[in-house]
Amino acid sequence: MSKFKKKKGGDVPAISTASLPDIVFMLLFFFMVATVMKDNDLKIQNSLPKADQVTKLEKKDRVMFIFAGKPHEKYRSQYGEGARIQLNDRLSDVSEIRNFVLAERAARPPELENVLTTSLKVDKEVKMGLVTEIKQELRKVEALKINYTTNQGKVTN
Repeated sequence: MSKFKKKKGGDVPAISTASLPDIVFMLLFFFMVATVMKDNDLKIQNSLPKADQVTKLEKKDRVMFIFAGKPHEKYRSQYGEGARIQLNDRLSDVSEIRNFVLAERAARPPELENVLTTSLKVDKEVKMGLVTEIKQELRKVEALKINYTTNQGKVTN
């Protein structure tokens, strides 16, 4: 009956850590690939209107964004209550759109200069007068390709 004898030592074998660096590097590469850097920090409220016929822009490298809306609560003491526009990471006036468009064109490769699209991300509460002023400034710089960014949904809601 002494076929199965218990070991007297009872030592637990050591865990191999040879594959630990492989796991760490695999996680590192995963997070490097999956992480997206944020382009702009929105300083305005931007709840987009809804539209039922929406198409997605294919090439994002050919788009420059202009945001319009009321400043967030933490910026209202500095910029006021009225609707403002945001160019990159700062709140600006309509008169600064010209310099913004010229800088965006200069930052892109020469073959993309003529195919740049201006995407207007306008809050649904913004008056059309501000949008018209933005469009007038874009015409002066000959930025005639304009896209209105919306959310998918019923217009009546």
